[in-house]
Amino acid sequence: MTSTFRTLLLAALTLLASACSTLDRSPPPALERQANWVVLPFANHTETPLAGQRAEAIAEAILHSNGISKVKRYPSNLQQEALFDAGERRQQEEALAWARQQGARYALAGAVDEWRYKVGVDGEPAAGVALQIIDVGSGDTLWSGSGGKSGWSREALSAVAQQLIRSLLGSGLSGAR
Repeated sequence: MTSTFRTLLLAALTLLASACSTLDRSPPPALERQANWVVLPFANHTETPLAGQRAEAIAEAILHSNGISKVKRYPSNLQQEALFDAGERRQQEEALAWARQQGARYALAGAVDEWRYKVGVDGEPAAGVALQIIDVGSGDTLWSGSGGKSGWSREALSAVAQQLIRSLLGSGLSGAR
């Protein structure tokens, strides 16, 4: 193989791989890694039961892997997982009030917009999430990002979601010190 052919092949493979995901993110804020963090309930805008809680668990693990050591998760006994929940804003306000009681500085909130295997012969996994890092004291959104990613037919949905959430959070936490 010639080096030109290899270069073109590598460029084509890179383009093909990048076509499987879409990400939009705001600039990273200056955050304190040693501050207290909480993971708030993720809204579930899908037809998949517990998709929000699955994404929360992945996000919590990724926070830890990025050096955020003081992380609490909103208690499951206070959560109400319902598809297409109309009380979503009220629940987030209650969760923020809980976060203030815990002395948290930052909260990670989110919504799951897609969490499924696509219909068809290959059954490709697809995940879509939106994340926000919130200043608990003021309620201001410090950072937000959203994205969607699909994988290959032999990949697990959780692996595709983990890659997506890692990419998004990596961007949001890149300004943390």
